[in-house]
Amino acid sequence: MRIGFDLDGTLADLHTPFVRLASELFPGLDVRGLDQDPAAPKEPGEAEDAAPVDQQPPPGISLSRRQADAVWRRVAETADFWETLAEIENGAVARLAELTDTRGWEVIFLTSRPRSAGRTVQRQSQRWLSEHGFPHPSAFVVHRSRGKIADALHLDVVVDDRPENCLDVALDSRAGAILVWRGSQESVPTSARRLGIAVVSSVDECLRALVQAEEAGGSGGLLDRLRRVFGLRTRPASPFGR
Repeated sequence: MRIGFDLDGTLADLHTPFVRLASELFPGLDVRGLDQDPAAPKEPGEAEDAAPVDQQPPPGISLSRRQADAVWRRVAETADFWETLAEIENGAVARLAELTDTRGWEVIFLTSRPRSAGRTVQRQSQRWLSEHGFPHPSAFVVHRSRGKIADALHLDVVVDDRPENCLDVALDSRAGAILVWRGSQESVPTSARRLGIAVVSSVDECLRALVQAEEAGGSGGLLDRLRRVFGLRTRPASPFGR
């Protein structure tokens, strides 16, 4: 199985340092609504004047474009910023590495991180993954549709926390999309449910579902089994295969 794994918001906690930097730069900012990581307030593509994904705050953080730009400038000035992040779920990276070895998975890490001072974003990302238990990772810094990237790399599954990225995968590739959604299930974007994107509340749940799909019997290939694990329809026109 070839899996594309997003970093920020999926494995790495960008939310906490982003809120901290925002409160330092704007002391009068009410951060009470920013101290947790709630669901993103809008459907993918709903904002007409949105910044590129790698210039947007993490989901759940509502800042003006001017405020967000100021925070990203501070990130860019911080040497090796991407190596300072914590894991969202302690041990998730090491667990993924263990499954990669025992089950023969091929994992590619995808990120749209903007540059920061110090090492390249790729090297910072690789060092972060190694430090958290995934030695010799393949990490790609990408700024195109995740769906086109998944198609070009012949990925079977892409795991991401942004609905818009999962939507790209569903529409532009043959890969399955798994949305890591840590908000309430009632707030999952309707577009995700309509397109049959699988939704999990944690990386741990995602990994258990992938193992279950591999071990499941019955007819059909891996993606058909994955659809059944999540209770999704297995018709050929679904986003898990065209």
